[in-house]
Amino acid sequence: MKHRFLELFLKGAGMGAADAIPGVSGGTIAFITGIYEELINTIKQFGPDALVVWRRGGMAGLYQYLNLAFLIPLLSGVALSLFSVAHLALWLMEKYPLLLEGFFFGLVAASALVVVNAGRGWKVWYLIPLLVGLLLAKALPGMMPLVLMLGNEVLVIMVAGAIAISAMLLPGVSGSFLLLAMGLYGTIMGAIRSLDIGIIILFGMGCIVGLALFSRLLSWLLRRHHDSTLQLLLGFIIGSLPVLWPWRELLRYQIGPDGQMIPLAYRYLLPSDYAVLTGASAQVAGVVALMAAGALLVVLLNRRAVLYADHRLTDDARGVEKE
Repeated sequence: MKHRFLELFLKGAGMGAADAIPGVSGGTIAFITGIYEELINTIKQFGPDALVVWRRGGMAGLYQYLNLAFLIPLLSGVALSLFSVAHLALWLMEKYPLLLEGFFFGLVAASALVVVNAGRGWKVWYLIPLLVGLLLAKALPGMMPLVLMLGNEVLVIMVAGAIAISAMLLPGVSGSFLLLAMGLYGTIMGAIRSLDIGIIILFGMGCIVGLALFSRLLSWLLRRHHDSTLQLLLGFIIGSLPVLWPWRELLRYQIGPDGQMIPLAYRYLLPSDYAVLTGASAQVAGVVALMAAGALLVVLLNRRAVLYADHRLTDDARGVEKE
């Protein structure tokens, strides 16, 4: 029990650190560690039906219905990470951007293989959800500045929370990057760092609404159209890879309302071209090594997740035989 708590806590910490970095998604960490579908289905349980369960079964029934043995350690890890580990990740992004992006590029690229292996086969028409995922991954950041046109600051922060948390549930879609595209990344991260309760509450309310709606949609899709939904998620993951390519040149940007620079277009370069353009080292050896480390970490985490899932199935089967 304690081992399971610690394992879920560490997975949550990984999700929180990933969510803090533009271009990386906590949903990707959830997928490669084997908890993605359980996470979606657990979040979906929060709703009016939970009150009925509480009235009939009390706190013990509610605890089981909401799968709190899973959710509490996971969210504890996410929360602690956002307030601590995420600061280290942001510092690394500022001081060693090429190395950190190389690590996450390898991690996200390998996670695409995990999604492919999670399917039960390939069909030609799966190209449709795959292309939809690719197109949405490319189009979403460009649509985010439209949120600011809502005008009302309270509404903008709540809508931003709903969008960001929904994106964080999707492997490959970075909620932080979408906040950056809205021009609100600095505002939200600054509020978390300074414990600005007003902004945190508004953002949190938006997150609750986004979780309630989007988790139900994802759960329904995974239950009714499992493999085609995986192809959609694969499209999101592949579409996010250019954002993490270390060697790139910013071509166009705009300044958000909080003074944050919002990237609009990049030119992707070879390491040699990057070195010539910037006059700085492309750090090829270090970046490639960290790409490989990120990919290896995914393989190891996914292998552990598969073994754990097989172990649970075996235990469940033994329990059924005893009954």
